[in-house]
Amino acid sequence: MADQDFDTRAFRDALGNFATGVTVVTAKSEDGTLAGVTASSFNSVSLDPPLILWSLDRTSPSLRTLESASHFCVHILAEGQNDLCMKFAKSGDDKFNGVEFSEGLGGAPMFDGCLAQFECRNLVHHDGGDHVIIIGEVERFETADGEPLVFFRGQLGDLTPGQKAN
Repeated sequence: MADQDFDTRAFRDALGNFATGVTVVTAKSEDGTLAGVTASSFNSVSLDPPLILWSLDRTSPSLRTLESASHFCVHILAEGQNDLCMKFAKSGDDKFNGVEFSEGLGGAPMFDGCLAQFECRNLVHHDGGDHVIIIGEVERFETADGEPLVFFRGQLGDLTPGQKAN
């Protein structure tokens, strides 16, 4: 538990000064349950073997499906995919309603129009305090041209200075 004098809101605001790309991570459980979440906590781990990581809040209703699925897909969102980002940033069972997707490895939903997609074997999970750190081994990936959707100081935007998207 954090020290009572530690200002978690100020800490979160300070972390917000690190601009990140935005991803949506998707998976399908053995029973057919679909899960998807927006995550900015994405990072490469290793080139050999090809490993990536991302983390998810332990209280997320999607955690169980994302931990138990054989595979997951990380989508790096492109500029203009704000609606997709926001749809998967919210809780609820209808996240995939009205969203077109195909099935990737392990049945993980895959979206078109992203800058990159990483299809990963769900490899290992680590304790990360109030989050779970999920490491995947990349089995397939695709890339496309375009500009990234960026998250900075609590806002979605592009790389143009002074402009923010809603």
